[in-house]
Order: sequence, then structure tokens, then C-alpha cells
Amino acid sequence: MRTLNFRRAARTSALGAVALIASLSLTACQGDDPEPYDALPSASAGSASKTPTESAGASGDKGTAAPDADQGKDATGSGSGGGTSTTKPKDDSGNGNGNGGSGGSDNNANTATVTCTGGNTKLSITEISRPVNHMLLTMTNTGSKACNAYYYPYLKFGEAQSVPNTFEDSKPQAVVTINPGESAYAGVMTSSADGSGANGYSAKDLSVSFQNRDGNSDNTGSSVSVPLSKSVHVDSSLTVSYWQMSMDDALTY
Repeated sequence: MRTLNFRRAARTSALGAVALIASLSLTACQGDDPEPYDALPSASAGSASKTPTESAGASGDKGTAAPDADQGKDATGSGSGGGTSTTKPKDDSGNGNGNGGSGGSDNNANTATVTCTGGNTKLSITEISRPVNHMLLTMTNTGSKACNAYYYPYLKFGEAQSVPNTFEDSKPQAVVTINPGESAYAGVMTSSADGSGANGYSAKDLSVSFQNRDGNSDNTGSSVSVPLSKSVHVDSSLTVSYWQMSMDDALTY
């Protein structure tokens, strides 16, 4: 009897141990179950990037953090791209180019030069005490554009049939250009100081013609009559300088 009771007690203990082990196993399995989806935070741009980072720090599971972080970057990148695409057409409206072209046309029109003629200049002549037997011809631009004073003026005192000689040494290195309101000058020696000139005569009037860039008076308009304050003695020594920018240069010859 004692042996039978011992066997029953051992069997009961064994069954109790098995039951205890099964109970502990069931409890351990329930603790490993994941949280339900309803308990997780809602997905958003901020939480999507923040949650994987915290999970990786807590559990060391970098595999789940990387995809979520990439999704956060993709969302930010596409948003930036959309903004750029929306604003770019407004920047490329083309208004600046249109205005620039118009301004360029105006500048070209204002800077264009023309030939100096009787239509855009005013002429006057003055007798000078030094050098002796010299006069100063002044041409003032009365137009709205700069004009080029080519070569030298064609002078005709009285009934002269030919243009006078020219001081070739007075030829400037570049064409003289006169802005509106400015003047150019030419020196005129009417007769020789030592009386060596021939065929002298007294002139009461003067006419002036202009040259073009080709060195002739074609398309430069009619000659201009320039009043003389008194009669001028002219002989074969009559000589004129090229147009100059200053009075001093014009009277050097």
C-alpha cells in the first residue's frame, strides 16, 4: 500500500509539474505578441521620420528604420520639386527680354551719327588779329544727333571759281565728330603776310560747302552763305585747314 501511494503521489506531482510548465509557456508566448495596428501612432511626414529613429535606438533594429527614413526623404524631395516646377514658369515670363530689346533700339537711334551739313549746323566767321591775315570759321551742331565734320570746308570768296589750297599738315588722325551744341573749327589764311600772293581781290561774301566721307560734296546739301562783317582781301595764298576740335589747333597753321 505504501508503494502504491507513493506512485500516485509521484504521478500527481509529475502532472502538476507539467501543468505548471504549460502555464508558464503560455504566459511567455502571450508577452511576445506585437501591438495591434490601432495602438501605433498615425503615419505623417514628421512621425514617419521620427519613429524609426527612436525604434532603432531602443531595439537596435536598423532594418526597419531605413525604409521609413527613405520614405520621409522621398516625400520631402517630391514636395520641393513640385514647388520648383510651379514657380519656374513665372520667372521665365520673358518681360525682361522684351524691355531690353526696346532699350537697345533707342540707344542705337540716339548714338547714330550723320554728316555735318548746312541743315544741321550753323556757320560763322571771325577775323583774327594773330596770326596776321587769318580768320576763324566756326561750325556749331544745331541738330539732335552727333555729326561728322569730314575733311575741310569748301570755301568760295566772292566770285572765285575754285576751292582754296589746304594745310595738309592739319589733317587730324580721326574724323572730327561734333555732339549737339558743340563746335568744330577751321583756320583760314586769306592772303600772304609778306605780299607774295598774286591775283588779289576784295570779297564781300562767302559761301561754304561740306564734304561727305568720300571726300566730295554729293548729298551734303546746298552751300551756305556766311555773312562777312566787312570786305576781305583775298589772293592766291588763300588756304584753309582741316576741321579741328579746338580754336588753337585751327589757328596753328
